[in-house]
Amino acid sequence: MKALQVVKPFELELVDVAEPKIERPKDVLVQTEYVGICGSDMHIYHGSNPLATLPRVPGHEVVGRVAAIGEDVTTLKIGDTVVVEPIRYCGKCYACRKGQPNVCQFLSVFGVHEDGGMRERFVLPENQLHYIAPDTPLKEAVLVEPYTIGAQAVFRGELQKGETVLIQGAGPIGICILKLAKLAGASIMMTDLDEDKLAYAKKLGADVTVNVKHTPLMDAVNEWTNFEGVNVSIDAVCISQTFKQSIDAVSVAGRVVVLSFAEEPVGIVPLPITQKELSIKGSRLQTFQFKKIVELVNQGELQEQGLITHSFPLSEAKEAFAFIEQHPEEVRKVILKVGAQNDA
Repeated sequence: MKALQVVKPFELELVDVAEPKIERPKDVLVQTEYVGICGSDMHIYHGSNPLATLPRVPGHEVVGRVAAIGEDVTTLKIGDTVVVEPIRYCGKCYACRKGQPNVCQFLSVFGVHEDGGMRERFVLPENQLHYIAPDTPLKEAVLVEPYTIGAQAVFRGELQKGETVLIQGAGPIGICILKLAKLAGASIMMTDLDEDKLAYAKKLGADVTVNVKHTPLMDAVNEWTNFEGVNVSIDAVCISQTFKQSIDAVSVAGRVVVLSFAEEPVGIVPLPITQKELSIKGSRLQTFQFKKIVELVNQGELQEQGLITHSFPLSEAKEAFAFIEQHPEEVRKVILKVGAQNDA
């Protein structure tokens, strides 16, 4: 069986690995169909993901078909289409008891801490797989996991209908946040340095787009909100400058949501945090968002809408990673086709 492995930083190999086997009653064997290449996969490839060890088979944005099931599996049958919920948690630590298993003390993420979906087949327990309606196209289903990241950011921001939100960064995660914020009934300002990305965000419903290469962010925020500031600021760029700008841009009683894994220190002045009584929250992975997102995708409420720009077979995975690095201006989302012989 073939698997794509990051052997060491900047070195990818398509290797032969042992066939996975069902070993526990609740195990499910899945034939991989499509896998999305995420920014965190690129960080694993670069050796800069602080949570991954090498060698590693990456891939956590996965849709596949059930090939075999353990004797106690009750919610899935052979042939079902499924998406992977990539987190495995203990259920007993403080975070789990508090209802935040995404930050479990013993968290293991499929494709990060353990080998992921960039291989032909894999085994996971039943509770990490979610059934996808048979008429849902596989290319729509492969985006379920990224949408849960967007849903988590909106949830952490406590975004309410009629509020204003600033999303910094119109990359794939920023677009997923945009889609979920629109469904929540918010008014949205989207920023980026790339006009094509901003045009795409506008097409998908952003109320205001700002190229911060040409327009100072605070000038745009003040004009849009009549100097009130945005109610929620979500940083999907994840650098120190955008984090600080989020605090400046948000209104009194506002919320700042950060998705960054950057390890560089950020100099922040405490006064505006206290003066405006801000809530600053991290957003990692997702907490119980899959059921909602799967329903929205199955119902056609969340659609790909051109977010997937390129597809490569698993055999050309090296070329796919190279293409992302060499042509960032052309890429929104790249997916690897592993099976996908009967995509709708």
